[in-house]
Amino acid sequence: MLTPEKLTSLFSPEGVLAAHINNFRSRPQQVEMAQAIAEVIEGNSLLIAEAGTGTGKTFAYLVPALLAGGKVIISTGTKNLQDQLFQRDLPTVRDALKVPVSVALLKGRSNYLCHYHLQRTQSDGRFATREDVRHLGEITKYAKVTQSGDKSGLADVPENASIWMQVTSTRDNCLGQECPNHKECFVLKARKEAMEADVVVVNHHLFFADVMLRDEGVAELLPACNTVIFDEAHQLPETASLFFGESISTSQITELARDTRLEAAASAKDFAALPVATDALDKAARDLRLIFKQSEGRMPAIATDTLSGWGDALSALNDKLAQLNGLLEKQAERSEGLENCWQRGQELAQKIKQWIGDAPSPLAPLPEGEGKHDSLSLGERDGERDGFVRWLEIFHQSVQLNTTPLSIAEIFAKQISGHPRAWIFTSATLAVKQDFSHYQSEMGLLQARTAYWESPFNYLEQALLYVPQDMPEPNSPGYTEAVVQTALPLIEASKGRAFLLFTSLRAMQRAHEILQEEFDRRGWNYPLMLQGEGSRNELLTRFREHGNAVLLGSQSFWEGVDVRGEALSLVVIDKLPFAPPDDPVLAARIAQISKQGRNAFMEYQLPRAVINLKQGAGRLIRDETDHGVLMICDPRLIGKSYGKRIWQSLPPMKRTRDEAEAVKFFMSA
Repeated sequence: MLTPEKLTSLFSPEGVLAAHINNFRSRPQQVEMAQAIAEVIEGNSLLIAEAGTGTGKTFAYLVPALLAGGKVIISTGTKNLQDQLFQRDLPTVRDALKVPVSVALLKGRSNYLCHYHLQRTQSDGRFATREDVRHLGEITKYAKVTQSGDKSGLADVPENASIWMQVTSTRDNCLGQECPNHKECFVLKARKEAMEADVVVVNHHLFFADVMLRDEGVAELLPACNTVIFDEAHQLPETASLFFGESISTSQITELARDTRLEAAASAKDFAALPVATDALDKAARDLRLIFKQSEGRMPAIATDTLSGWGDALSALNDKLAQLNGLLEKQAERSEGLENCWQRGQELAQKIKQWIGDAPSPLAPLPEGEGKHDSLSLGERDGERDGFVRWLEIFHQSVQLNTTPLSIAEIFAKQISGHPRAWIFTSATLAVKQDFSHYQSEMGLLQARTAYWESPFNYLEQALLYVPQDMPEPNSPGYTEAVVQTALPLIEASKGRAFLLFTSLRAMQRAHEILQEEFDRRGWNYPLMLQGEGSRNELLTRFREHGNAVLLGSQSFWEGVDVRGEALSLVVIDKLPFAPPDDPVLAARIAQISKQGRNAFMEYQLPRAVINLKQGAGRLIRDETDHGVLMICDPRLIGKSYGKRIWQSLPPMKRTRDEAEAVKFFMSA
């Protein structure tokens, strides 16, 4: 048993952590958190823990987890944190404690080079751009020297380069044991290392994809696992909803067409009908996307009732997929690749039928005695009849058909029951005024122990919350202009060094236009940066290097961003981050809660907005020497009755509505 006395000693100023880790500081909150986690691991129980910025929660869970023995899975919200844990934090703590534990990193299969698909892409010789050709040359050289096959190890090819899709595998197109390169597979090597390791680092998407699909190797790890730790656990409801549902995208269909064409060229050159059918299917998938005029967005399935051309385009896609499947059935025995394409084609056809309602869904079987779903109107099928909502998401080049559960609580509670093990959920943002009931009910963790530790930072001295006066209503036409004009005096006072965070891309882009004009007019030389002009890591590196930049961001910069020191001294948030009420999943969940006679706004919408706002606000103070102003422009924070509940959930800063006082704060910092 890891006693409180031993833990206190380890974390003390004279302990082994301080002796081996530069700038280590002993914090009471960290010690208390470590003790709580040690107890949960000992008792194979559940803990939901919020630890404010600066608590040192990573070390607080690593120390008891490594010392308790047994197998540990740590799941993070982002690949960045996953890499940081594996490359820096875990080796640091392991070496300090001198515990002989082995550590492995496991990512989703799309992160690993596939020898089979690399060779097939090389032999195909058809590329969309010259950049693809250049990148393929770099990847080919990398494949000969890499031990892991992890694409993050090749810095010369951007992680979002289109060529990666052609040289990595998916669950759909992996040939498994029939693959001629099976013995040298990087994915299997990573899984083997994970099976043998004491501590395995994964991410939430991988964890849930595997729990549901049994495809990524985590399902094999769980039976032997003693402890599961979810860091950045506030992201779990969204991630779990994604994987406890089902989806099919036109990009999956165009990939099937591409893979079939390549396999036919290799194994069925004499069968001319196959490439013709793949071209027809590819066109049908793209035509379905072209039905939608907008570049991005979400809509409920019922909205397709009045969408011109939708029915014909979907019918054409079904027909072309059926034709290809018929041809593949006749040719499947000619190669493992063609057999795989045939199996995929059948699965995709079945998924489309399930989404339309022409076949029972494995997610939600029909009650006994009822007929097929197509006896229902789309409106009925969009509601809570079977506990799922059907909706579409439009991307730049594809459209995705989704079936999402209205509640994940029961499904998730069932997934974590069974074999006794410790489950730990931690983040800097899980509670509303130290109340965890929203998170507990959403995740089905009503019996879990909860704990809260405030940040050790002195927010009363280090930070100021400024809510400007006389702001228009957030939905008024000139709102973004008002946000920028109100922020300008503070940008000048802080000498740049600012994040401006927006709840929509449109507002972010409009604000960028206005700021560019104002900077030019005023002769300000603060570097102006915009989300999308490079990867998040590239932008952050440039932001830190400039030391006086102004960066505009949307969702990507609300969380997981760490800029310490004077480079960031002002965070401006345009609106309270309520999810759009017309979002089809949110609308269906609100309707379900309201139907049960409960208050959807207070129970669901407000807590989610608070957690998101806490994430955005958390960008400001990242170190005990940081100082800065958090400017929240939304007048609802003061004018609405629920506003007090929101700002009381933020760290305990001084508050003002006086611009002069906010400007003065920079002079005194």
